[in-house]
Amino acid sequence: MKFYNLLIKYRLYLGILLIVLGVVLNLTVSGFWPVFPLYLVGVILVAGHFFFGPLRLIQEHMEAGNMEEAQRIVNSIKYPNLLYKPIRSVYYTLKGNMAMMNQDYDTAEINMKKGIDLGSPMKEAEGASLLQMGMLSMQKNDLRQAERYIREAIRKGLPDKENQAAAYLQMCSLMMNKRDMNSMRAAKDFFRKAKALKPTTPQIVDQIKQIEKYIARIPG
Repeated sequence: MKFYNLLIKYRLYLGILLIVLGVVLNLTVSGFWPVFPLYLVGVILVAGHFFFGPLRLIQEHMEAGNMEEAQRIVNSIKYPNLLYKPIRSVYYTLKGNMAMMNQDYDTAEINMKKGIDLGSPMKEAEGASLLQMGMLSMQKNDLRQAERYIREAIRKGLPDKENQAAAYLQMCSLMMNKRDMNSMRAAKDFFRKAKALKPTTPQIVDQIKQIEKYIARIPG
């Protein structure tokens, strides 16, 4: 695994080196066909750099909590339009996530929308992106748009119970904000769904505790 990560990190330089070596040997020692494997491997490595990018390395750093290095690798991708479409979608989603962490909500929205528009081979991943867009809209106090995004995220499906609980809690908050009786009943229903999932993420558990103080007062 470590060797594969090193290969991803240096494949552009290695690919260029093999192509240059092939040219030198082609011109000085032998003809084209004896050095053809060097050309072939070199071109594959260079193409892989631009077609697949270093997203595996970004994921590794994000899982380790090294956001500074993850940001550096994201910024090293100079030609995102050359990335394979599903990978390009992940790239823009990651850029959106990083912008949200930096509280740059306008940049986050632009990149998250690009990722959603490109689509995802996994509906759950698309649902997670829509949930993030909903949370982003809530940060910007655009509650109507937030509700649309989060409802669509729930409809598309979310990858795990933590994301599902987060979506239900956000919908609960949105319904409580409307204050009419039907919305209040919907708020209680969303809250029950979130609590039934028994999430373990500290922030979500704390949010459940906070909402529970108020939800019990709602009739119905």
